[in-house]
Amino acid sequence: MSAPQYRASPSLPDTFCCKRLESVFDACFSDTFRTRLFGGAEEPLYQPAQAPGDCHALYYRGDYFASALHEVAHWCIAGTERRQQLDFGYWYAPDGRSGAEQQAFESAERKPQALEWFFSRACGYRFRVSADNLGLTEDAMPDTTVFQSCILEQALYWQREGLPERAELFFDSLCREFATIRSSQQLHFSLVELV
Repeated sequence: MSAPQYRASPSLPDTFCCKRLESVFDACFSDTFRTRLFGGAEEPLYQPAQAPGDCHALYYRGDYFASALHEVAHWCIAGTERRQQLDFGYWYAPDGRSGAEQQAFESAERKPQALEWFFSRACGYRFRVSADNLGLTEDAMPDTTVFQSCILEQALYWQREGLPERAELFFDSLCREFATIRSSQQLHFSLVELV
């Protein structure tokens, strides 16, 4: 798949403006995958097209840059069948998850968060691991060391073996938009960055 042609955004007062991500995403995927990225949602959501000819919609929370990157990561991993289902057919347990539910969450989030880390680096943006269990008190928060190690392991695997096709296209396009690195092979990933 060849890289889409688009015009780089002019210098913006806010480098991490979500509209830049929407523009890059649209240039990469709106024609070929009929999918658009939108902000302003109370909660992230993937909405498959409702009628023939409609676009699929990928919503991120508010105007949060990290939320947009994270939702794109989920979309880049989702296969054809999952992209036909509301929210890719994922389950979601609300805040205050049990230990077993938290483990299931972390297992499902390893790949999207590793991919979000690539995208963050392509933008020059700080990536933060999200255990996403805000209902717990700080004392009750699980140790995320194992989760961080799993995310690192996945990132290193993709660096060695290559990113999924749509993720590679988005990563390369972000690098051009934000004038950062030229290749995922040039990245250095370590646990120190995740602390």
